[in-house]
Amino acid sequence: MKVGEYCKKAVVAIAASSDAAAAAKLMREEHVGFLVVHQEGDPLQKPVGVLTDRDLVLGVMAREVDPHSITVDDIMSRQPLTANETDELGDMLQGMRVVGIRRVPVVDARGALTGVMAIDDAIDVVTGLMCDIAGSIKSEQRQEWRTRAG
Repeated sequence: MKVGEYCKKAVVAIAASSDAAAAAKLMREEHVGFLVVHQEGDPLQKPVGVLTDRDLVLGVMAREVDPHSITVDDIMSRQPLTANETDELGDMLQGMRVVGIRRVPVVDARGALTGVMAIDDAIDVVTGLMCDIAGSIKSEQRQEWRTRAG
């Protein structure tokens, strides 16, 4: 199972040079708590960092910093774990566990941002597989019951 088959293609990204207030506003407008950060003017939006709502709280609000005076670059997590679209889902999940993160930017062979994979997305995949397995067992049981009844 390849990451590119299951990741969300709708990614919200922001330039590293944007201020923290703009990041918070974007998160609110897009109803997300995670932004992929890229260099300004990069048409491929290659990830250079990630910014979470928690980063904003701890790096700006809790320190009582003016959100217009600090950039995303100042508070983002640098060198994020990324996954290639062709990576195996299991390998990516192991990497997420080791690093202790819940979301991973997904890139193509050029390094261009193409999606994001969250733990929630992986749970959806696993749940679907479990439903398929359970359905197969139930179907087999029904078939066996029909055979014995007939």
